Amino acid sequence: MTADEVFMRRAIVLAQSGLGLTGDNPSVGCVIVHDGRVVGEGATGEGGRPHAEERALAQAGDQAAGATAYVTLEPCGERSSGAASCGQRLARASVARVVIACEDASILAAGQGSQQLRAAGAAVEMGLLREAAQALYAGYRPRAE
Repeated sequence: MTADEVFMRRAIVLAQSGLGLTGDNPSVGCVIVHDGRVVGEGATGEGGRPHAEERALAQAGDQAAGATAYVTLEPCGERSSGAASCGQRLARASVARVVIACEDASILAAGQGSQQLRAAGAAVEMGLLREAAQALYAGYRPRAE
């Protein structure tokens, strides 16, 4: 098993911990790794806030710069509240690489978060352990319009 798989499996475990507790939002897991060491991790909070990436970034602090983030579902590119999206937050933290298990069909994600990250210079990889992550979202029905 590769290091990427180990860290993504941890993100999946984090996401599993919130299943059924996040309201209309999916339960997402995020692990931030700098120099091979976990510096932040989080799962979507009860009721859907805060997002997993927010929690992981808060733990990581300045160590997020140059790090790799492992996220079970594509980071949001827009927030219904108008707050900074997870794509923007990861970009502002200067995360160097984002490994995403599966795409999010929500109108608030759907490629937007990945585009924000790429525009900021982060490498974005999609599909690691996709099937395992998709099983988490079998009941998730994002808004389509």
